[in-house]
Amino acid sequence: MSELLSGFATVLSPWNLLFAAIGVTVGTFVGVLPGIGPALTIALLLPITFSLDDPVGALIMFAGIYYGAMYGGSTTSILLNTPGESASVATSIEGYQMARRGRAHAALATAAIGSFVAGTISTVLLTLIARPVASLATSFRASDYFALAVLAMVCVTALVGSSVIRGLLSLSLGLFLGLIGIDSLTGQSRFTFGTLELLDGVGIVVVIVGLFAIGETLHVAARGDVPATVEPVRPTGGVLGWLSRDDWRRSWRPWLRGTAFGFPFGALPSGGAEIPTFLSYMYEKHRARGKGEFGKGAIEGVAGPEAANNAAFAGVLVPLLTLGIPTSATAAVLLAAFQIFNVQPGPQLFERSPDLVWALIASLYVGNVMLLVLNLPMIGLWVKVLQIPRPLLYAGILVFATLGVYAVSNSVVEVLIAYAIGVIGFFMRRYGFPLAPVILGVILGPLMEEQFRRALQIAGGDATVFVTRPLTVVLLSLAVVALVVPYLPGIVARSRGRRAGKLTFAEDD
Repeated sequence: MSELLSGFATVLSPWNLLFAAIGVTVGTFVGVLPGIGPALTIALLLPITFSLDDPVGALIMFAGIYYGAMYGGSTTSILLNTPGESASVATSIEGYQMARRGRAHAALATAAIGSFVAGTISTVLLTLIARPVASLATSFRASDYFALAVLAMVCVTALVGSSVIRGLLSLSLGLFLGLIGIDSLTGQSRFTFGTLELLDGVGIVVVIVGLFAIGETLHVAARGDVPATVEPVRPTGGVLGWLSRDDWRRSWRPWLRGTAFGFPFGALPSGGAEIPTFLSYMYEKHRARGKGEFGKGAIEGVAGPEAANNAAFAGVLVPLLTLGIPTSATAAVLLAAFQIFNVQPGPQLFERSPDLVWALIASLYVGNVMLLVLNLPMIGLWVKVLQIPRPLLYAGILVFATLGVYAVSNSVVEVLIAYAIGVIGFFMRRYGFPLAPVILGVILGPLMEEQFRRALQIAGGDATVFVTRPLTVVLLSLAVVALVVPYLPGIVARSRGRRAGKLTFAEDD
């Protein structure tokens, strides 16, 4: 408690409060823009942090961006039926129908209050379990870290995306990019092709900006089904319209259940908020008394998924802060932000940088309050953002991406590499290859290689070290299970003599 209070003292300084306000504002701004999520925004702002001396303010701002973007997606989901990011798809199913029935103010209110409730509860859980998990992780050995890195990469690769093969190919690309440069053990150059700029490897900022800022922008701009401007449905009853007594009665239980879905799923190696939001929606639809209202604007279908969406963020921070393992693309970008300041998340973070980590956790409480105060009164302003002409928006992103990469590296070659990666990212998005495994491969690949070699050195070259330590065996076994899970429905269906079905969630733009 004393460390948390110290964190609050740090966050409540005027300078850090300004960073928190900038973060939640910018995060909400990008959250309402279709196709532009928190990973892209943090990638664009990463180069700016090189000019900051104190990492605390920068990380507080990035956490605010993540939180704000998670909430901001609900605005367009409800008013336009156009989710700002994939985690908001479930919200749009009932939220837009509520807006069409003239109940947009109630949908926006339950989304905002549910986000606040879920965010606060999940942050309390993060506060309680973060240090015990970090203490437990101090008992990990090199072979355990190798197995944990394998599990994280396999889970995200196998469980996120439409195809395990595509995910593995994306992961292979990330591992290749992570191996470029001078081998730290032998001093030999690898995959540099005689280019001096590649001796230090491909910078994580270059990869992230290329994939998200450049590749994602090219992909969204190339789609012909996105209008240049949009005319949103206006909320009736005033932007500050409160929930009725019946709305409160129908919302508070889904808020709590959504939190129960979001936090643990966010903390799992597969990470992300997409799975818990859809699970929350399906659960609320299954147990609702008035099932006939679902599909026509049931408030439970907004309250539950939005709570799950925001609770997942605090869950994602558990493995990131305690183990140094990112479980989503945005968490990987946050890990890169830590590394820019020579801060390595993991078991030792709470001992080496307690001021930073507790200030970051305290900022989540403050950011939660800021979001609640900021978003309901300013919904009209966020709706105006949607009327920015798309060509201007995309051109601006590309300009900032180019300037950011050049400012970091001061090298035209790095800029060209970023655009080459951006073109690869464009085709990956176009043909359904997930981007998250690439980032995980770039960041976790060198870590996995280092721990693999270290484990072999300690064991005197005996490879059985990976099958004799119980924790290592369990983690590697879970990785194998994660590879098999996507094929289980087909195997079960064939064993019962019928054709396998596939569950998909379509986004209606």
